[in-house]
Amino acid sequence: MNTPHMSKILRTRCCIVGGGPAGMMLGYLLARQGVEVLVLEKHADFLRDFRGDTIHPSTLEVMHELGLLDEFLSRPHQETRTVSLVVGGTTLKLGDFSHLPTHCKFIAFMPQWDFLDFLADHAREYPHFHLRMLAEVTDLIEEQGRVIGVRAATPEGALDVHADLVVAADGRRSIVREKAGLEVMDIGAPMDVLWMRVSKLSGDPGQLLGRIEAGQMLVMIDRGQYWQCAYLIPKGSLERLKQEGLAAFRSKLIGLAPFLGERIEELRSWDDIKLLTVAVDRLKHWFKPGLLCIGDAAHAMSPVGGVGINLAIQDAVATSNILGPSLKDGPVGVEQLALVQSRREWPTRMTQGLQVLLQNRMIDPILNSRGSVSAPWIIRWLAQWPLFRRLPARLIGIGFRPEHVR
Repeated sequence: MNTPHMSKILRTRCCIVGGGPAGMMLGYLLARQGVEVLVLEKHADFLRDFRGDTIHPSTLEVMHELGLLDEFLSRPHQETRTVSLVVGGTTLKLGDFSHLPTHCKFIAFMPQWDFLDFLADHAREYPHFHLRMLAEVTDLIEEQGRVIGVRAATPEGALDVHADLVVAADGRRSIVREKAGLEVMDIGAPMDVLWMRVSKLSGDPGQLLGRIEAGQMLVMIDRGQYWQCAYLIPKGSLERLKQEGLAAFRSKLIGLAPFLGERIEELRSWDDIKLLTVAVDRLKHWFKPGLLCIGDAAHAMSPVGGVGINLAIQDAVATSNILGPSLKDGPVGVEQLALVQSRREWPTRMTQGLQVLLQNRMIDPILNSRGSVSAPWIIRWLAQWPLFRRLPARLIGIGFRPEHVR
């Protein structure tokens, strides 16, 4: 076993823990400003399934501001310009992105590994950017109450990275925020999500569809060759569902999406169905001297609206805008770290508040319903008046406080 004095030591201006959307975008933006930055990612690559694939208009606008949009959209992806629900067999159009004040008036669907590879490829063009894979952070290095770096395990042995700033972008199970002892406020979520894929045929519906029946909700995302399916269940109910049997579960899915037909047999075992435990939480304080948390490490989002990746990107842009100029010259104080939280906490609170409202007023009653189900009045109202479809499209597509690259 390696001991601390045997560790290899590296020095950088900013060490980012986690190579997800927040970490990779921040690494790119800081290197673009001339800040020496090292991103540590614990996996060997970005190729992991069942991650957020929605690239919203706000993120696409950032790509435009970076001059990367055309190249980015040349990669395989799907686009949707509307959001629809099928409730009790009736299709209701709820969101229309065509009126957004952005260059892209649609949501793009792209595997997250492609998005992260794209960012990494362009970040490597800057000499100040460094990415180290297979580097799993295990602890913080602190000195006189200030975080001065991290310890990581690598195939070559222990690695100590000393940095003027450590940024935790390592997700909702962040080891960095745990080691920092930052207080997490659990807001709660009444559901979990089962993720699975079923092949797609040319005659299938082409847009993002949410399907609702009594006690059931299914979201289907068009991924070109297959459907990425998210089946919502009451929190903690997976074992009960398994006891009913896989055949009964397949029947539930066919009842919601009859056009899948015999393709539902592609779900051969429960191993083909992955549980995603939904959490909604946020840190009371996103920082301490020498350390800042962003993205899911600062605020875990519900899958409602698919906005988590885009909130993370907005965090990265704000962090780069606020800290980048000072970070080139040395450490940043807690006052500057507090500016990041001040900038991003309000849109986080508003987004989580809206998600919790939908969870408690719509999703939870539907999942626990045993009779017929009808659309809540606000959904029927939105579907009836095309003008009002712009509101949910703006909240989903742009959010409460979009950030722009300086």
